Amino acid sequence: MQKLIDGFFKLLEVLVVVMLFAMVVMVFGNVVMRYVFDSGILISEEMSRYCFIWLTYIGAMVAMREGGHLGMDSLVKVLPLVGKKVCFFLSESMMLVCNGMFLWGTYQMHDLQVTNVSPVAGITMIWIYGVGYFVAVVMGAINIKELYLLFTGQLSEADLVQIIDAEGLKEAEAQLKDVKA
Repeated sequence: MQKLIDGFFKLLEVLVVVMLFAMVVMVFGNVVMRYVFDSGILISEEMSRYCFIWLTYIGAMVAMREGGHLGMDSLVKVLPLVGKKVCFFLSESMMLVCNGMFLWGTYQMHDLQVTNVSPVAGITMIWIYGVGYFVAVVMGAINIKELYLLFTGQLSEADLVQIIDAEGLKEAEAQLKDVKA
């Protein structure tokens, strides 16, 4: 099962790269067309905007799985274990509620987005904003998994802080400790 989940998120990472590449090609191509040939491709501007929307949503799922979202750990680091658990619970619970609201909001807008058609590409906007269903469910599942791990005692104290240090930061902290000692 873990290999399937890892493969799924690897596919999402590939999709992010493909969308970013497509955006660069479309925007750069359109700029060249405008300056060199005094014309442009109308659909490239619209499709690059849609790629950006999907890239943002899919990137958020990947970042959430990796724990790569912004966070502030200065308070949580100094709390005792119980305080860290409470903060972890509150954080995951609030994110789960937000994902539920996101799912509900996407559902509420579904009928409008189905009938709303993009001006140039002529596609229904549910293909653009319907990704909200997918994102809310995947991110909500991640929240539920983290809460399950918390309640079953499978998280270490370091897992409760939820911050990934920047590259090289851990090494710099270790060297600083060596210098002080």
